[in-house]
Amino acid sequence: MSETIVRLALDSIRDSRGQWTVEATVELDGGASGRAGAPSGASTSHFEAQAFPDGGVPVALERFRSLVAPRLVGLSAADLGSVDAALHEVDGTPNFSRIGGNTATAVSVATAIASARARREPLWKRLARPGVEGRAFPAIVGNCLNGGRHAIGGPDIQEFIAFADGPTPDASIDAAVAVHRWIGEELHRRLPTVALGRGDEGGWVAPIGNVDALELLARACDAVRDATGVPVYPGLDLAASEFFRDGRYRYREQTLDTDGQIGFVTELVDRYGIRYLEDPIEESDYEGFARVTAEVGPRTLVVGDDLYATSPARVERGIAARATNAVLLKVNQIGTLTDTMATDERTRSAGWSSVVSHRSGEVPEGWLAHVAVGLEARALKCGVLGGERVAKLNELLRLGRATP
Repeated sequence: MSETIVRLALDSIRDSRGQWTVEATVELDGGASGRAGAPSGASTSHFEAQAFPDGGVPVALERFRSLVAPRLVGLSAADLGSVDAALHEVDGTPNFSRIGGNTATAVSVATAIASARARREPLWKRLARPGVEGRAFPAIVGNCLNGGRHAIGGPDIQEFIAFADGPTPDASIDAAVAVHRWIGEELHRRLPTVALGRGDEGGWVAPIGNVDALELLARACDAVRDATGVPVYPGLDLAASEFFRDGRYRYREQTLDTDGQIGFVTELVDRYGIRYLEDPIEESDYEGFARVTAEVGPRTLVVGDDLYATSPARVERGIAARATNAVLLKVNQIGTLTDTMATDERTRSAGWSSVVSHRSGEVPEGWLAHVAVGLEARALKCGVLGGERVAKLNELLRLGRATP
């Protein structure tokens, strides 16, 4: 079946925070089509693609109609690399500031979906490396308690995570949900007169400190692990750049220099058995990351997000510095699936792990689960509650139950 692109459209939609983003539709001459929306982040790296051109979504829509669509019509969706290269060519900037990284993401993913449908195969298989026939399912990285930019009034640390590594997607998801529920019940018992809520990514928000929140998370993981037998352990996304100012890590309870931050993080890993540690150091300090990894890397995933921004070049620098042992992959940080896969390939070649991730402002679609399975990612970070998060989890469940 031919996979020639005959029509493209870009429309505005709302993300999970109610903000405007974009959704692309790609139609092929054989009748297959794909549609995908692009998410947006709140806690963003200085090194990632610019989500929209100056002027926002209206300018992105106009530039798509005048620049992107005419360039892509006639290309073959079978060659996703050429489509993504054309997006770079039309944009002509190093960070998609002309057409917007979200436009590139939506078009790239919609093209891959259309191509997969033309071949009558699942998206994950369309994205898999040559020769990969089976499905390797990721662990679940579930945000259970929010802080930082995702939750006003919560802890400084951005995410308190259940790292659920069960034998099946069902088991991992069940464990992450159980940890989230356990924390909610304990917070309501402990704070009966406080109006508790949930943050941008569905984790609980409560007026408690960083260590108190981590202790609560660790107890929840212990309880669920004992009850179910599923390996589920505490994890953190510190998003340290968000509270790093004037050379210091400024928590409500303390202010630390880099040595102090490394010591603090190492102590937390050892005391609470943390198995997932994301962005413990600010985003420009490769050496600081390397020191953390040297201390705790043998017993936990040390994950770079803001440090790498899904950039192959930045990952290359991280490998040279031995900065981490895992890389977070966010498609709209770099702009296209092809670029994301290149970063994953470089990560894999170093013997490191990839973690495919959502954004705080998400769309209620399941394509991210296919990216995680197709790339054989170590984990899928997509939250626990909220329709836009559950869309990814439900798609992973479907993939786990489907006939290979």
